[in-house]
Amino acid sequence: MENGRELFQMMTRRFGLLNRNCCTVCGCDISLVQSHLLYEIDRQHNPSMQQVAEILATDITTFSRQVQSLVKMNLVKKTPDPSDRRVFTLSLTAAGKMVATTIDQEMNNYLDEVFSHMTEYEKETVLRSVKLFNDAMGKSSRCCAPITG
Repeated sequence: MENGRELFQMMTRRFGLLNRNCCTVCGCDISLVQSHLLYEIDRQHNPSMQQVAEILATDITTFSRQVQSLVKMNLVKKTPDPSDRRVFTLSLTAAGKMVATTIDQEMNNYLDEVFSHMTEYEKETVLRSVKLFNDAMGKSSRCCAPITG
């Protein structure tokens, strides 16, 4: 049996290299964290800053700085919630939507190219296995908790 941690380390490194190398989009240099932010804002419908920070497991101070950088790049719009002025909702600007869509297309093109080296059965097996693994991680009492000790 292969070493599970080693396999996940290798996969994570390869995804990290991919994200580091492909994130100049539409003339904007986008960091990996910013890419994740754009993806989550695009996926939600006007999420609050707190909602996206929780999804990405990021402390609100660090998250606020990242959001501010995207606002300055004119990719994200931060709007006070009319019912609670302390809460801000996030949405993509037209430029932000274009960048998010471009990153999404690039990632899907990359995955299509990777899967082209597999049979349809192997591809389905990988996708089913990753879904199964993600579901199990979501049920784990230790998932996403900091390592102590």
